[in-house]
Amino acid sequence: MPKVVDHERYRKELLNGCAELFAQKGYGSITMRQIAEGLSVSTGTLYHYFESKETIFVQLVQELCEQDISSFLAQAPEAKTLEARLQAIMDFVFMHLQHYQQQLLLWVDFFQQTQKEGHEQVNFLRQVWNRSRDALTEYLQLSDAAMADFLMVFIDGLIVQYIYNRETQDANWLQHQSQLMIQMIVSYEQSSAQA
Repeated sequence: MPKVVDHERYRKELLNGCAELFAQKGYGSITMRQIAEGLSVSTGTLYHYFESKETIFVQLVQELCEQDISSFLAQAPEAKTLEARLQAIMDFVFMHLQHYQQQLLLWVDFFQQTQKEGHEQVNFLRQVWNRSRDALTEYLQLSDAAMADFLMVFIDGLIVQYIYNRETQDANWLQHQSQLMIQMIVSYEQSSAQA
């Protein structure tokens, strides 16, 4: 009897394996052949599931976004206040800061490589941003999605500080910045509710 393969599950397994390969080599440096070797599959198998390295990367980013959202929501507390919900998000980010640093560096590498080649395929990054913003807006119960944008810009800034080695030299600084951001958003939401 022939082996039954769940193609969608296998495609996701390949994608998950690609995350580490992209992290090790960078988007610009790795080839489809190297990806296939790293996954221990033939290049034909890889091309059966993905038409190009760019296709792999786009699907990987979308998959990582959904995994991050699901992972956070699965462990997020039932917080009654906006401040507590914001703190839960920041705790999650701090717990996974290295993971998010790796993602940010890959997104920048992809952007640089595709701009050099003249591709206009970075719209999916905006879609991932919008998906994340919408999930944050809903979880936080914000009246203005622009505040979720603000939160995401803030988190990206913290990730850059982590790249600058700020976390290992001054962990209190990151916590202090986080508390300032939480106070800003809570104050904004309170003033919006009163207006």
